[in-house]
Amino acid sequence: MEINQNYQPGEVVYIIIRNPHAQDVANVQQAAVVQDPRNPFELALFAHENYFPFSDEFAVFKTEEEAEQAYQEAFGTPDAGDFYG
Repeated sequence: MEINQNYQPGEVVYIIIRNPHAQDVANVQQAAVVQDPRNPFELALFAHENYFPFSDEFAVFKTEEEAEQAYQEAFGTPDAGDFYG
């Protein structure tokens, strides 16, 4: 099964994305599901004025709450003192 089969163009999703300039920094960002301009038969994620292919490099969530929960499980919370990124 392809990773993008559960999404439709125009859908808003939330992704955990790392800062390309500081790999130890990650955050939850809103992204749009769009037709990939390089491959019209595939979907892509559009965020930060860039197109990203659906891949295992991105954790994609239907809701912001799901994304925030996964982020906290992976990176901890600043208040708890176990914040890693």
